[in-house]
Amino acid sequence: MLSEAVARGARNLGRVDDPFVIAVAQPLTVSHDSAANALAHAHAVRAAEARVVVFPELSLTGYELDAEAIAVDDPRLAPLVQACADTGSIALAGAPTLDEAGRSHIAMLAVDGAGARVAYRKMWLGAKETERFTPGTEPAVLDVDGLRLGLAICKDTGVVQHAADSVALGIDIYVAGVVHSAAEEAVHDERARRVAGVHGVWVATASFAGPTGCGFSETAGRSGIWNAHGDPVAQAGPEIGALVRTALR
Repeated sequence: MLSEAVARGARNLGRVDDPFVIAVAQPLTVSHDSAANALAHAHAVRAAEARVVVFPELSLTGYELDAEAIAVDDPRLAPLVQACADTGSIALAGAPTLDEAGRSHIAMLAVDGAGARVAYRKMWLGAKETERFTPGTEPAVLDVDGLRLGLAICKDTGVVQHAADSVALGIDIYVAGVVHSAAEEAVHDERARRVAGVHGVWVATASFAGPTGCGFSETAGRSGIWNAHGDPVAQAGPEIGALVRTALR
């Protein structure tokens, strides 16, 4: 018997409606250069032709734990905002941010044609991340065209409780931005299959490709999308600039 959340997901993804296309992207990222990275994100959004485009953890700065915080009204985000305006897309991009109290967070920004906002703050931090960043306090859901996206960032996806708490909010898709070394290329596949298999929701994970900060001389790539049975339906290789997409309904 389907749980309430799984049943809702099956109804939503099965209805006849305009296609809901989601894409995961692994663009070239230049460390500490959010202007260049916003341009690369904008290019990916235009190429994706998708309603939602997911990017890796800290994608706007590279995985640099000392990177400058990005405000939601930062003018360097303008090309990405414009790309979203032109395409009708929502970009889920990674960035270090400050909250109202001045605390630093690893965040996921939701960017559309109207601007950017903090959609989620990473709850489960790595050891080095705790030296600067404060964990978020609760899971988050983004509602897009009637589908509910549960948001996650890297280590969150390996915490059973995070997926369970997100699914309890009634999600259809578990969406994450991550960074893994090349030696860990199977990690997000394993985690995606687990989340989908246990909870019966789709999973979309965007992973870094190429080098980035904090000792990641080579990252895994292999961003992907898995259906609610845990089967991969679209998966990138390890190359920089790869982008894959699929229609969920």
